[in-house]
Amino acid sequence: MWPPLEAAYHWVERAAEILRNASGQRGCHVKRRMAGLVSALTRSLRKTRSRHRAALAHFLLETHRYWAGLFHCYDVPGLPRTDNDLEHLFGSCRYHERRASGRRRGSEGLVVRGQVRVVAAVATRIAPANGADLVPKNIAGWQRLRSTLQKRCHSRVLGRRFRADPGGYLAALEEGLRRYLPA
Repeated sequence: MWPPLEAAYHWVERAAEILRNASGQRGCHVKRRMAGLVSALTRSLRKTRSRHRAALAHFLLETHRYWAGLFHCYDVPGLPRTDNDLEHLFGSCRYHERRASGRRRGSEGLVVRGQVRVVAAVATRIAPANGADLVPKNIAGWQRLRSTLQKRCHSRVLGRRFRADPGGYLAALEEGLRRYLPA
């Protein structure tokens, strides 16, 4: 069992070396090198019938899936190669939201007002906010954001009302429609 595993690990090490890009090449060069490795791995998989064939085929599938966005980090300065920090940030926001609400799962408020809450959580980690920081700089943009948040909140309220009493909700809708229909 060891030789096929060693061969599979060899492919993964080669891919990691290419993606590490120790020589600092541009994205097109890294992409070309990785394309060569993928084609060599594809040819190798056609010939082999090892037990680890499925794992390498899965590696090829995932590489193909992420291919379009895999090489931007080499051309854009400051763009991280992984999204681990971003995942940590959202995980931390979910954790604190659960602690604050006492719920096991995240609150609906994070879904409805997430674009505001997550930004606020990130901003307050950098530095605590004072009163002057809370004044909106762009009043029209702030009002647009408030209206979109209120629309999203209203649709969730209507959904909750329907789930609580479907018959009563539909009867109220019918009554409201009767006002607009000609007699």
